[in-house]
Amino acid sequence: MFGFGLLKALWVTIKNFILPSRFNAYQYPDRKLDPVSLAQKEQKNFFLFILQSPIKVLKSLMGLISNKEYVPRNPRFRGQDFKWYIERCTGCASCAKYCPLGIIEIQTSSSHDRVTEGEKYNIDVFDIDIGRCMFCGLCVEACPYDALHMGSGFEEATYSRNNLIINVETLKSAPKKPSTWFRPQLEAQGYNPQKDKEVPWNEVGRHVTLNKTEQGNRWIRKS
Repeated sequence: MFGFGLLKALWVTIKNFILPSRFNAYQYPDRKLDPVSLAQKEQKNFFLFILQSPIKVLKSLMGLISNKEYVPRNPRFRGQDFKWYIERCTGCASCAKYCPLGIIEIQTSSSHDRVTEGEKYNIDVFDIDIGRCMFCGLCVEACPYDALHMGSGFEEATYSRNNLIINVETLKSAPKKPSTWFRPQLEAQGYNPQKDKEVPWNEVGRHVTLNKTEQGNRWIRKS
């Protein structure tokens, strides 16, 4: 363990400070650029780049320069967030009932109005504790009106467990770009949450409401 064996063991750590190939630090979705990668990005010779841009070289060594190109992900990728359409939600709490870990809390109150999907409740509390969530997607599968969807984001790290609880206001304000996982209607349209625009509530469901003309053509018997 002493002598050459100790130096051999320390080399595993020391080479991370010496070898340029070990300068890469991945901070998803952005990638930190080392001096070699930065020179390649600007299409310059590495040694000439050091002489011409010493400040950029120092910043890259400190991890202050990153590549803003996002890592490509499959449209069916299940991230660590959720997309919720309050216009489609009736407050039935099926998602909370099917959750195997019991991390979803829903509190409702009567809204005294009716919509086409049935009686609707005001959603007073809708909390999802992603700190305990295993992202199995059972809550999404259980939703009868396609109000809850898996998201495709994964930058949800925080220093406090209390900040890992997604509340109703966060769900309301989140961009409506759902993952196509367990949503064949979106997958059939070729929707990509990383590239395409937000999907409105009346186009995200498996059963889209037909207008009067379409209803007449499909269901009204013609004389």
